[in-house]
Amino acid sequence: MNKLQQPPHRVSVPVRWGDMDCLGHVNNARFFTYDEDVRLGFFNQLMADDPRFWKDYGLILAHIGCDFLAQLHAPNDLDVHYGISRIGGKSFETQALMHAGGEPVARTRAIVVWFDYREQATLPIPDGVRAKLQTYLLPDAAK
Repeated sequence: MNKLQQPPHRVSVPVRWGDMDCLGHVNNARFFTYDEDVRLGFFNQLMADDPRFWKDYGLILAHIGCDFLAQLHAPNDLDVHYGISRIGGKSFETQALMHAGGEPVARTRAIVVWFDYREQATLPIPDGVRAKLQTYLLPDAAK
């Protein structure tokens, strides 16, 4: 992706004083926690109708990275836009664009793998899950 996208799932995350570091801005590591909070909430909502999700199978995080675009300070509310940027056979990529006061402050990108917790092995993404993921596919993801 060459430009910043605004993924279709949107969540507000409070920035707390405890997120700050000694330099007076939000610690870089906190952006990974913000991504985790949004990612887990997104998938809990997406898979709410499946009682086996998180028990027998589900997701594992294979990779995550972050582009830090601007400093963030508390107190604040982080507006997070979350979506799917690519769907493969056993994995897919996510993107979270984080704004504060209408300005982008960070963008995380992650690779998430569909996983069998009992067998401790990767699985192909089931067709029903793939269909759900496609509803959150970013506009230029098919290019």
